[in-house]
Amino acid sequence: MHPARLFHVADEGRLLAQLAERPFVTIAAAPDGRPRVAHAPAVVRRLDHGLAVDFHLSRGNALAPFLAEGFRAVAVSLGPEAYISPDWYESADQVPTWNYVSVEAEGPVTILDEPGLIAQVDALSAQEEARLLPKRPWTRAKMTPGVFEKMVRGIVGARLAVERLEGISKLGQNKNAADRAGAVAGLGDHPIARLMENGTD
Repeated sequence: MHPARLFHVADEGRLLAQLAERPFVTIAAAPDGRPRVAHAPAVVRRLDHGLAVDFHLSRGNALAPFLAEGFRAVAVSLGPEAYISPDWYESADQVPTWNYVSVEAEGPVTILDEPGLIAQVDALSAQEEARLLPKRPWTRAKMTPGVFEKMVRGIVGARLAVERLEGISKLGQNKNAADRAGAVAGLGDHPIARLMENGTD
């Protein structure tokens, strides 16, 4: 998390919107003292006791063996990002930087039972198939009986109970209007330029 408070985003609605838009997260943890990373498609759920990030991993994933005992982790959703050249600024004596948007969800991770895993896969499929409309959504009902049940044995489900949800929206808020406009022009049609232009900070 970037240390400058100027870039921090605490608005839950904005953070959840990014997680919904970019649900493929990086899970970082050190369950045995050694840092390990996994990449996983996720579904955010609002439960009675708070937010949860549900995901699944291949049983061969480096984090999978530790799910039975549980561990703390951070799930990171990285949004648009771009290098910013000092040549684009009007002000002299600037240095290169990187503008980006990201969300971090931190908390304890526990294993999902088989019904929970299947519910996660179904919810994830529905979430992503909705982006493909008007295509008729895929469901596992289209599969040959028994095939899904066989394939699901190769994955394991997990839930991160969100205790901390924070984001960074580093879009040149620390630059003057002329420098920011120069960076926007330099970026052209890059998504970061659109965010800077719209004042999304």
